[in-house]
Amino acid sequence: MNEQLLTVFLATYTFIFIGCGSLYIEKRGEITFVGVSLAWGAVVAANIYTFGHISGAQINPAVTFAYAVAGQFPWKQVPLYVLGELLGSTTASLTLKWIFDGENTEAMLTQPVGPNPASDLKVAVLEIIITFIYVMTNCSSRADPRAFKELGGVAVGATVFFLALVAGKITGASMNPARSLGPAIVAWNFNKIWIYIISSVIGAVSATMLYFFHLMPPKSNDNSKQESIPIFDILAMNQVFTNNSVDISVVSNKLGEKSSEMEFSRRLESICKSQSNG
Repeated sequence: MNEQLLTVFLATYTFIFIGCGSLYIEKRGEITFVGVSLAWGAVVAANIYTFGHISGAQINPAVTFAYAVAGQFPWKQVPLYVLGELLGSTTASLTLKWIFDGENTEAMLTQPVGPNPASDLKVAVLEIIITFIYVMTNCSSRADPRAFKELGGVAVGATVFFLALVAGKITGASMNPARSLGPAIVAWNFNKIWIYIISSVIGAVSATMLYFFHLMPPKSNDNSKQESIPIFDILAMNQVFTNNSVDISVVSNKLGEKSSEMEFSRRLESICKSQSNG
């Protein structure tokens, strides 16, 4: 559990440090808005491949909460994960403030395009939509046993990149309470922060509920890729590798069992065919 919480902190720290750091560089005119969007997408993809096998590369309190609502994450771990995500975001924002000598900390913030209620509504709706798309991609490419998980990081990172291009100059493309709250704490500017918390939670919960209750196959489905394990099952693999060595007897026994099953199937098929021909 300790290593999971540590990687949650590190993943969120890296996410905010690279993403918000690119915003500082953009303000200096050294990269373009496309470069900023690419930075956000690339760091998400990198985090998935770096920390996904330890903690799921959790960097988003809204996603953590939504997975718990959908029954895909234990509730007892939600407060600790959310705390790790918020600490990672705030610490990264403090680091950037120190590195850039307090230079325009407002650059890290996510802000609506205008102060009027109509603009707030548009920002909230857009944040719900892009969070929904982001979380739906995450569920489909990483949680579904039918997915090609080797490309899950690429799919999620590319989605973040394109969503940032579409919404970045309108809403800031937060999709993540930690993304908005950490910099807001450091800049001590909580203007319209409620939009980014509520909208991301609504979008994330909507996506997970739709996916896990309507699009995800039942766990007993034999067609899923992860459940199709040739010759060996998980318990067999644990028996094969003991004390860092290979137990050949277990391998031969499993092969013998598999051969017997195949021979029985062939004989049964032959009997059925002969009866049908007769």
